[in-house]
Amino acid sequence: MSVAEAPAPEALPEVHIVPPTPRLVKVLIGLGIFAVVVFGFFTPSGEDVTFQLALGEEALALPDLTLPAKISAIAFSAIALLAAVGGLFAARKERALWPYSTVFGIFFVLGFLSWAVAGSTINLVGLLQGSLLLAVPLVFGAMSGILCERAGVINIAIEGQLLTGAFMAAVVASLTQNAYLGLIAAPLGGLFIGLLLAVFAIKYWVDQVILGVVLNVLAVGLTSFFYGRLLAPNQETWNSPPTFSPIAIPVLSDIPIVGPILFNQNIVVYLMYIIVIVINVALFRTKWGLRVRAVGEHPQAADTVGIKVNSVRFRNVLLGGLVAGLGGAFFTVASVGAFGKEMTAGKGFIALAAVIFGRWKPMGALAAALFFGFADNLQSVLSIIGTPIPSEFMLMTPYLATLLAVAGLVGKVRAPAADGIPYKKS
Repeated sequence: MSVAEAPAPEALPEVHIVPPTPRLVKVLIGLGIFAVVVFGFFTPSGEDVTFQLALGEEALALPDLTLPAKISAIAFSAIALLAAVGGLFAARKERALWPYSTVFGIFFVLGFLSWAVAGSTINLVGLLQGSLLLAVPLVFGAMSGILCERAGVINIAIEGQLLTGAFMAAVVASLTQNAYLGLIAAPLGGLFIGLLLAVFAIKYWVDQVILGVVLNVLAVGLTSFFYGRLLAPNQETWNSPPTFSPIAIPVLSDIPIVGPILFNQNIVVYLMYIIVIVINVALFRTKWGLRVRAVGEHPQAADTVGIKVNSVRFRNVLLGGLVAGLGGAFFTVASVGAFGKEMTAGKGFIALAAVIFGRWKPMGALAAALFFGFADNLQSVLSIIGTPIPSEFMLMTPYLATLLAVAGLVGKVRAPAADGIPYKKS
């Protein structure tokens, strides 16, 4: 038989390999089942829950929404569970999970609130607006961490950068009675800590984790010293900064629900929107961003094509310090109106957790920071209106959320390959 007449080999049967289920999907399904059981069946019967959908200042205010608490808790929890199951099928088809996780998050929270606020009223717009404000310093801190770690330098000193930024903003704004000058001075405080981080981590190869802890202690010590010796005895002169008022954007601020939350904020919040967009575009859509990511992933390869690795790292650490310092201004000239000892209260470490939770991506870190801000504000709101949850547990909520996030329950994350490794050119 000739080669041309030889029978063709039988085609092998197509084998479809099912990808492993992501850990996030498993967690969401577990939480969905928990929500149906606990929120649904333990919500008292005969009680109503009222969701207020306006602050009362909008041109077009939506009416309050009153629902039977038990039915609402079961319905919202069931929708959340269905979204989690939908995420399971999406994962098997290798589709994006974020639409399913977003729907899950919204209805899980609504189911929780139907249970926790049964027989009472909660203002959803006020809850979300307060959550956004609490997330602002976390977002600035997370953007600082991304700028540093994408270039290969671990920034544990975010807490110190936020604190020194808050201090500088308070002092300059108090002396000049100009909040805008305080806002301009705030990044200089973060830059000071960033400069120390860059010099010792990049030039002298000091362990970056230990260095970050030391710089945080330095920031606490310096600001506490000047607070005790200067700000506290001379409160009217040195620690009475003016604060920014909300700026309502015409038309946009009148959009129901969304308008008061996003478009009736102070200037620091609007700067946060701009910085997140700029960093996201710069990192993933520009030549500069490509160089930064190359330095953070494979500095030896970047060096061979002419990129000055340590120079890129140095600039990024300084830029990260400026961004975190700007975020520190929120505490004094956009919120409290005075500087207090250790007033950042661990927000820098939660911002670092947002970097990890967000997988070293600006939009992911933004979502994580908003989640942590929501958890923080939720415990305050529920403590005021009264819930069946012990107040001690509610105080732990934002920190438990942070712990669960960085413990890997949202899926496996990978830092830039050269993160924390000094580059020593041979």
